[in-house]
Amino acid sequence: MKKQVAENPAKNRERLSACLLVITALLVMLYLVSNVMAVKIISIGGIALFDAGTITFPFAYMLGDVLTEVWGFKTARKVIYLTFVCNVLFVIFTAIGVVLPFPDYGAETATAYATVFTYVPRIVIASLLGFLTGELSNAWVLERIKRLTRGRHMWVRTIGSSAVGYLFDTVLFVLVAFWGTAPTEDLVSMIAVQYIAKLLIEGMSGTPLAYALVAAIKRFCGGTEQ
Repeated sequence: MKKQVAENPAKNRERLSACLLVITALLVMLYLVSNVMAVKIISIGGIALFDAGTITFPFAYMLGDVLTEVWGFKTARKVIYLTFVCNVLFVIFTAIGVVLPFPDYGAETATAYATVFTYVPRIVIASLLGFLTGELSNAWVLERIKRLTRGRHMWVRTIGSSAVGYLFDTVLFVLVAFWGTAPTEDLVSMIAVQYIAKLLIEGMSGTPLAYALVAAIKRFCGGTEQ
C-alpha cells in the first residue's frame, strides 16, 4: 500500500504566489484595455449609449473578486493600487507619444494615435477616481459579506460587492467626466445603462468565471492565504 506523500508548504506558497502574479497581470491588462476600448461609443437603437470598455470592465472586477476571495482584502488593495499606478503611467507615456514628431508618411497613423490617446483631463481624473473607489469598495464589501455568510454562497458576495463597486465607479465617472457638458437626463441614462450592463455581464459571465478561477487556484495552487 502506497504511503500518502505530505504536501510541501513551501511548494504550495510558490504556486500560490505564481497564481497571484498571473491574476495581477490579467487585472492590470484588463483595466488598461478597458480604458482604450472606452474611446469607442456603442449605440443600441439610438437610445442606449455606452462605451466599449463596459464589455470588458466587469471582468476586471471579477478578478478583483477572486483576489479578495483567495488572498484577502489587504492583498487585493495592494494590487488595486498597483493597477492604479500602472494606469497613471500608461496615460503619461501614451500622452508623450502624441506630441513626439513623426514623418510625413506617418501622418495618418499619427492622427489616429492622437485621436485615441489625446486625453481630456477631467475624463482621466473621472476614470481614475471611479476605478479606485469602485474596486476598493468592491473588495471591502466582498470580504464583509464573506464573513457574514461564513464563506458560503460565493455568488452572493461577488454580485453584491460588484453592485456596490459599480455604483461608485459608474456614478463618479459619469458625473466627473460629463457634468456640465451633457443634459441631466443624458447623465442619468448613461449611469443607468452602464450600471445595468455591468451587472448583467457580472451575473452571466463574471461570477461563473470567478467560481472557476477560485476552484482552479484551490486545486492547482495550494488553496488560499486567508
